[in-house]
Amino acid sequence: MAESGMLDKYGVELIGAKLPSIDRAEDRELFKQAMQRIGLKTPPSGTASNIEEALAIAAQIGRYPLIIRPAFTLGGTGGGISYNKEEFIAQVEAGIDASMTDQVLVEQSLIGWKEFELEVMRDLKDNCMIVCSIENVDAMGVHTGDSITVAPAQTLTDKEYQRLRDASLAIIREMGVECGGSNVQMAVNPVDGEVMIIEMNPRVSRSSALASKATGFPIAKMAAKLAVGYTLDQIPNDITQKTPASFEPSIDYIVTKIPKFAFEKFKGTKAELTTQMKSVGEVMAIGRTWQESLQKALRGMESGLDGWSLPKGYKRLPKDQLMYKLRVPNPDRMVIMKQAFEEGMSKEELFELTAIDPWWLAQLEELHQAETWLREQKLSKLTADELRELKGRGFSDAQIGRLVGSSMMAVRAHRKALGITPSYKRVDTCAAEFQADTPYMYSTYEGPCESAPTTGRKVLILGGGPNRIGQGIEFDYCCCHASFALRAEGFETIMMNCNPETVSTDYDTSSRLYFEPITVEDVLNVIEVERPEGIIVQFGGQTPLKISTALQQALDDSPIPTASGNGNVRVWGTQPDAIDEAEDRDRWMALLTRLDIKQPAGGMARSEREAFDKAHVLGYPVMVRPSYVLGGRAMEIVYDDNELKTYITTAVEVDPDKPVLVDKYLDRAVELDVDALCDQQGNIVICGIMEHIEQAGVHSGDSACSLPTQTIPSTTLNTIREWTVKVAKALNVVGLINIQYAIQDEQPYIIEANPRASRTVPFVAKAVGHPIAKYASLLMAGKTLQDIGFTKEPKPRHVAVKEVVLPFNKFPGADTLLGPEMRSTGEVMGIDYDFASSYAKAQIAAGQKLPMSGKVFISMADKYKADAVGIAKQLTDMGYQVVATRGTASTLMSAGIKCESIFKISEGRPNPADYLKNGDVTMMMITSGGDEPDLRDGKDLRRLALTLQVRWLAPAAWFNLCCCLVAPVLRLPLHWSPSLRCASST
Repeated sequence: MAESGMLDKYGVELIGAKLPSIDRAEDRELFKQAMQRIGLKTPPSGTASNIEEALAIAAQIGRYPLIIRPAFTLGGTGGGISYNKEEFIAQVEAGIDASMTDQVLVEQSLIGWKEFELEVMRDLKDNCMIVCSIENVDAMGVHTGDSITVAPAQTLTDKEYQRLRDASLAIIREMGVECGGSNVQMAVNPVDGEVMIIEMNPRVSRSSALASKATGFPIAKMAAKLAVGYTLDQIPNDITQKTPASFEPSIDYIVTKIPKFAFEKFKGTKAELTTQMKSVGEVMAIGRTWQESLQKALRGMESGLDGWSLPKGYKRLPKDQLMYKLRVPNPDRMVIMKQAFEEGMSKEELFELTAIDPWWLAQLEELHQAETWLREQKLSKLTADELRELKGRGFSDAQIGRLVGSSMMAVRAHRKALGITPSYKRVDTCAAEFQADTPYMYSTYEGPCESAPTTGRKVLILGGGPNRIGQGIEFDYCCCHASFALRAEGFETIMMNCNPETVSTDYDTSSRLYFEPITVEDVLNVIEVERPEGIIVQFGGQTPLKISTALQQALDDSPIPTASGNGNVRVWGTQPDAIDEAEDRDRWMALLTRLDIKQPAGGMARSEREAFDKAHVLGYPVMVRPSYVLGGRAMEIVYDDNELKTYITTAVEVDPDKPVLVDKYLDRAVELDVDALCDQQGNIVICGIMEHIEQAGVHSGDSACSLPTQTIPSTTLNTIREWTVKVAKALNVVGLINIQYAIQDEQPYIIEANPRASRTVPFVAKAVGHPIAKYASLLMAGKTLQDIGFTKEPKPRHVAVKEVVLPFNKFPGADTLLGPEMRSTGEVMGIDYDFASSYAKAQIAAGQKLPMSGKVFISMADKYKADAVGIAKQLTDMGYQVVATRGTASTLMSAGIKCESIFKISEGRPNPADYLKNGDVTMMMITSGGDEPDLRDGKDLRRLALTLQVRWLAPAAWFNLCCCLVAPVLRLPLHWSPSLRCASST
């Protein structure tokens, strides 16, 4: 906007980081020159705008590997490490495509060096300060967002730290950042201490959120105040209320961040880490030692770990794979190092393989030695001092129980009998030099407890843990709105979560914050200290739901009186047994049978044999998935015994404790989502009904959707409304419920019900203009729908369309075909008076561009060929040319549609890949016939289209909407109104 002159035209000033500062930091050549002016080293490098320039720079540097860093991108998008010329050329092409300025930096690799970040603040009077130092556990070569990181830095000498500090302050001044926050990344040679500057971000970065949560210093908030003219010495410290913001934070604890990955959702992509960020979320933990914070973070990951131990069912790697995975950074390397220690490898050998600093390895070796000792002990013989030592090193009750052959609850009882309970310390920004007025707490096992709980009316809200595909900020949105609403009602709200990326873990979102893993042990610890009246488990996704039954059992076995004197602590809202009834497929099917509600035929299999038996009875294709999952985790459509065998062998472990759901797949159906609110008196109001644009079989989280529905008959919608009320009443829902339906030939079927908040809640709330998460929290607190003034289903006068954002460009090798397993990482929304305009807005917001002319390639499976005729006719009527594979072309030409016929990739040339590479195709519409050559061709074409930024569309229902409704509106101006409101009769 600044470069186009728009800001000058309207008299708008860019404050904080000015345009020249942004250019100097993001333009790789300008940044290099700036560092040279202040005497700081950068790795030997050069900037290139084409392959020839890049190859010349590579020759000048003289050796591989080389790092490619595109200009003006986030998360290392388009970047990577090249070990040979072929990789280098491909990486440079991808980097230039990803860069907003068609520029990449070709840089000598510093793989094996140590990496550090410093968060820096500056005000308009040139007061500068360091908020936090952060050290990567992984050596250089792994994007900092994908590395385990620790604050403050642990392996620097004081002299080394001061050098980095001085350099950071010099950089923020040289770059011309007048005020605000910046992030400086540096590398240190572990051999001789040489320092290289990697990059500087003249803005808040993803590390800023971590630094803010780690120190209690809200970087973004402070940066905003500095941008409007405040100076650091004029802004009070929120935590202490006694010191100014110019007082550099000092912390007396260790913070560990561990990233969360989703490679399992992107088959075909190597689970290896490079300079391009691939993590989808992260967890943070605080402890008095690194060992404590590391083990707390690991159990907060929800990946089957109860600490730094090999998980149940771990399959040990053979020697060659073990060595490879230690040498090549990957998401599982921390666990693989545990196997290495167990098999006798020394920390010196691990250093040679991993380049991880010996200090970290020594800490891990101590943990391994403690676990080895613990395996030889009996629970009853563990003394108070021994248990206190283990807990101080971060060992969980579940971990100790597994190692000594006891249950988690038995360890808990023994520990409490010995008087070993956690102390809660406050994050105070000043290493206890001043008293902290803000109750932002973490647990440890040393010193007095600083929690100072009150005796007021309190509610504990359990957050969603680390972001992941299928469970992200939608649930954090619900937790935050619950806190806001209940605080306004006079409750003291207690937030418990371990995600540094979210608003729920801001210290001022709730009355009190516990930055802790969401496990049975940790939640019970907080409950015993705070003794709230209620616990809300239905807003944090599956994270709190998975422990809700165990929590309820613990509260039933040992009731805890509330601090306010109002009875005992209890779970608010829908009860855990009702949640289980909706998740347990046998109980669920029995409920729907009792209510005379149709569902796809299916059942629950607790063994491989049962899975095959049910599939044979139902007939292929069938939908298979584990129970108690979000985001369609490991959900697939299988078409024969071989595919089912592969699924059971590679995707899930089937046993009585981990049953698999097997349902008949409803082909060519349309899916709907319904969100509803229920109060304690049994009143139920539907909040919104959403129609998926992709057909059934594509996960709801990956499908665009429309509110209100566009193609569903009113009689069908009336049936859906009736069924929603019946199910909600039968489950005794209090709060939110989400039900998914499939409509096949106007006949509705219930797919599943989620008696909790769903990822649709923020979209529905914004689409209908009602804060339904706030409403739900008030209903759980005892209010009725009548009390809050929400008694009838809202009827919008506008149309809201949600579209998803997919991360396939970060996962080379993965097929971009959508299916029942969710892979989107975000979403956007478009609103207008009609569907076409709303849909077009959503596409524009998602960065999707439909070409206005050119050739459209069509290749359809036999069952979709009839649909292709109408689509192709509309396309040709709009001026597009059609190219099709021979079978599809024959169908189209028989219908009188002009069409060019070409070979499939597996048949010969010219084929669609040739047309794509030559720039002759501007859009693709393809579906696979299901055989191996078709699947292979389809995947190759979709990946090629992604690389060349050619839009491809699937399936037929989507095509019709695009051709009939979207393409025409893209030629018309879009409507805009400042007040598209909801016609609600509440």
